[in-house]
Amino acid sequence: MLLPYYQENTIEAGCDEAGRGCLAGPVVAAAVILPQGFTHEWLNDSKQLSEKKRKELRVVIEKEAVAFAISFVDHQKIDEINILNASFLAMHQAVNKLSTTPELLLIDGNRFTKHIIPNICIVKGDSKFLSIAAASILAKTYRDDFMEELHLKHPEYNWKKNKGYPTLDHRIAIENYGSTPFHRKTFNVKASFQTKLEL
Repeated sequence: MLLPYYQENTIEAGCDEAGRGCLAGPVVAAAVILPQGFTHEWLNDSKQLSEKKRKELRVVIEKEAVAFAISFVDHQKIDEINILNASFLAMHQAVNKLSTTPELLLIDGNRFTKHIIPNICIVKGDSKFLSIAAASILAKTYRDDFMEELHLKHPEYNWKKNKGYPTLDHRIAIENYGSTPFHRKTFNVKASFQTKLEL
């Protein structure tokens, strides 16, 4: 069972991102402040949920949250500052967009860059705290929607299904058709493809 808060009677925002390991598209972050006492039997790490449950929970989270915000950092910025820094930037931007200022940030992972608001990094936090799980669901669903829109422009890469992650079909498509303007140039696609074939 996920925990409702890290410090009782503190306005906490859970923060998480989606898309760090992708070959194409943006990294997307979400920040969510849940009301005191909020719970939901399905709420969990987005990776543990079906697409249908993620979409249904997104509606619940957006309706019930005290505040939530989403931030996109595109592939060009990722190439410019690297994916780790782009993930931090996306989370900072999401936090800064919240309509209610939190007193503590709960960050999924083991590292974060300094923010004016105190923060706690929690490894696998999306499977430990409700607000981080909620953020993981929003980040994942917003990014998935974006990649499904890009799929209409480039259906040969099957982004509707793989969402830009380095699946075998995605890598084969890159070998056959080359990269698109939405692919991250600093990710070594050919090397990863060869490694996959050799395994």
